[in-house]
Amino acid sequence: MIPSAHTPESPVPVEPMLEWFAYDHLPEGPLRDTSSHFHALAHNLTLELPRSPERTVALRKLLESKDAAVRCAVHEARAAKDPIVGKERDRVDSPDLAAAPAHD
Repeated sequence: MIPSAHTPESPVPVEPMLEWFAYDHLPEGPLRDTSSHFHALAHNLTLELPRSPERTVALRKLLESKDAAVRCAVHEARAAKDPIVGKERDRVDSPDLAAAPAHD
């Protein structure tokens, strides 16, 4: 849990953006595992860097990266359950097909 105020138990002032890196609500598995890495990095950045506009930018971009990585993990989890999704992934990841124009 993220502290709500600077206290002796919290070595740094609160960074409001840290709430978006929480992962305790996610079920055990790839989504939680993926998200946990970003949680740790966000907290480390908050501990190591002074509060500044640039730190906020760094956290915001890290949040964007986390969201993309979690979406990738969601896609992989769906592909494991649904072979059609897996075939779509293979089609897009194929170097030959990725450069080809889409046909309707």
